[in-house]
Amino acid sequence: MTDRVPLPRFLSRAETPEGVVPALDAHISDVVAHELARRTQAASPRTRGAGWEQDVLGDPFEVRTLELTPDDEGPVVASLARYRPPDAVRSARAVLYVHGWSDYFFQTETAEFWHRQGVAFYALDLRKYGRSLRPGQTPGYVTTLRTYDEDLAAALAEIRADLGPHTSVMLHGHSTGGLTAVLWADRHPGQTSGLVLNSPWLELQGSSVVRTVSTPAITQLARFQAKAPLPNIDTGNYARTIRRSDGGEWEFDERWRPTPTFPVRAGWLRAIIAGHAEVARGLRITQPVLMMASSKTVISPRWSEDMRSADSVLDVEAIVRRAVQLGPTVTVARIAGAVHDLALSALPVRSVYYAQIQRWASAYGWSDS
Repeated sequence: MTDRVPLPRFLSRAETPEGVVPALDAHISDVVAHELARRTQAASPRTRGAGWEQDVLGDPFEVRTLELTPDDEGPVVASLARYRPPDAVRSARAVLYVHGWSDYFFQTETAEFWHRQGVAFYALDLRKYGRSLRPGQTPGYVTTLRTYDEDLAAALAEIRADLGPHTSVMLHGHSTGGLTAVLWADRHPGQTSGLVLNSPWLELQGSSVVRTVSTPAITQLARFQAKAPLPNIDTGNYARTIRRSDGGEWEFDERWRPTPTFPVRAGWLRAIIAGHAEVARGLRITQPVLMMASSKTVISPRWSEDMRSADSVLDVEAIVRRAVQLGPTVTVARIAGAVHDLALSALPVRSVYYAQIQRWASAYGWSDS
């Protein structure tokens, strides 16, 4: 028998109903004590469950490997990181962050921000990216963005196993991760509570005309040489805006976030263009969406200091136009002075970015602040 503990206040105030034996008090006390002990152990942020290990970002980040269906290159995994500081408590809300192309999760401030909102934070390194990249694999390669349905399903199942089956989950996607997230949400209505999009890649640079003109050639090449690398146009300008050694504020693992980027291959680009076409036709995302982007674009093969305060990767006007086609409830916020990954902008700028999220999340009851 569990040692008796004082009854919770709401039970201790209750009078024993007529005809109920006093022994019921002892029974209730035992049940409550057992439940409190169980919940305390399950919610303890310092209790690392089976399968969780310390992450490359160090304490208090943890990671676990999610086994996925093998493909023609062999075993495939995704990696789920979580933020578990000493003051973490079991939350009924969680955010799942999805990174962009040639990238991985290292934006620790984003985790800290969501934690301050009372939300559990998780980040997914998709198959063949970052923590999930294995020897012999083609980095980032898929032939359809639907492939990531398995990655997302595995991550969501793990989050709900961690926090409870009724946990409310928000997707937070950056760039290609944003495109992946909106297409997934359109196919899986009601499975998440909303989407926060950080410079989502909703349209090819230039316009839909560029996409329409290039599609036949890319499709033909992908049919016969799907893994053929295309000319790499990454000059390293964007990396220069964020890398600490080049005047930015951030350090990251260049094996997982190389400069220039991983080679773009025909089969992968065909998948991206197909995703853009779906967005252009209009999606039906029923959950609320917050879409954020920089206030300007500066794309050029030549370096310019203006790139430190602009998106040097995507055409922000094109993606903003596409945002209203995601669903009926879309909020668009433009962040002046922001780089492509809004979370990696200069401190005053990214403070505005987080304030926009906090304001929007509060409006939908998703913030404790």
